[in-house]
Amino acid sequence: MLAIINYEMGNLRSVQKALEKVGHDAVITDDPAQIAAADKLVLPGVGAYADAIAALRKKRLVEPIQQAIADGRPFLGVCLGMQLLFDVSYEDGEHQGLGVVPGRVVKFDVPRELKVPHMGWNQAAFAKPTRLFSGVQDNAYFYFVHSYYVVPEDEGVVAARCDYGSPFCAAIERDNLFATQFHPEKSQADGLRVLKNFAEL
Repeated sequence: MLAIINYEMGNLRSVQKALEKVGHDAVITDDPAQIAAADKLVLPGVGAYADAIAALRKKRLVEPIQQAIADGRPFLGVCLGMQLLFDVSYEDGEHQGLGVVPGRVVKFDVPRELKVPHMGWNQAAFAKPTRLFSGVQDNAYFYFVHSYYVVPEDEGVVAARCDYGSPFCAAIERDNLFATQFHPEKSQADGLRVLKNFAEL
């Protein structure tokens, strides 16, 4: 079973429909037992970090998420779902995350001519060979909407970088753990390929 984690933040149905389009059924759930039993998991997300981590804790989803990753089950974080995997975010204060990936979440500090949030299509330059981007051309365009980005402690987890004023981490891959700052469900053919690659691991 492929489960999309529902903590009432994010475009859950869009992710589900995109997965269906590439031939994979997915259940949307906030049931800790169902999440604990899932073969693969997707953590999407749109909105404020503090609200998101609070919702995960309230729904008792933190431990099942951490356990699923520790067990080696394929796990995909998307946008805010990627940021939640890290130790700490500095979005409107300081907030502890899931602590699965060492690192922090910081706000863009860009030249005045660039707007924040970073919104629209931008290129992802691959940092290493990955299963997530199999069949996708290097420097392909993906759709981004975010004001904050992740800074991993270990550069080795970085799967792709994007440039917005300066380079930032656009995707990570570490063993069974994958995450993208962009929205694959909104990124047309290349985004669908990323979701298909994940679903078929």
